Amino acid sequence: QLHFVESGGGSVQPGGSLRLSCAASGFRTAYYAIGWFRQAPGKEREVVSCISSGGSSTIYADSVKGRFTISRDNAKNMVYLQMNSLNPEDTGIYYCAARSVSGCAPLSLSYDVWGQGTQVTVSS
Repeated sequence: QLHFVESGGGSVQPGGSLRLSCAASGFRTAYYAIGWFRQAPGKEREVVSCISSGGSSTIYADSVKGRFTISRDNAKNMVYLQMNSLNPEDTGIYYCAARSVSGCAPLSLSYDVWGQGTQVTVSS
């Protein structure tokens, strides 16, 4: 069964950092674009970042540009999201997802494989 397992979430104070990890199971991530999405309470799921299959192309939501960095290690079947300068608006459940093409897309409907999510809470 194809799925992801996310880890690295937790509670931090504003200005803090977290590094999320996403481990793929049942498939090789090298052929997939991988995205990180988040969903805050009462809000729609939104794309945070995405990285192309080869890692040469990335996209970021405007709200996280300059603070978050996405990366991948295809040999380990892993994708990461380094999150710095966190603020309360970054609170939510973070999901990683894969789409079976090489390029990124901003819409969650474009992604085929999802994880269960990891909670990130930013609060003082």
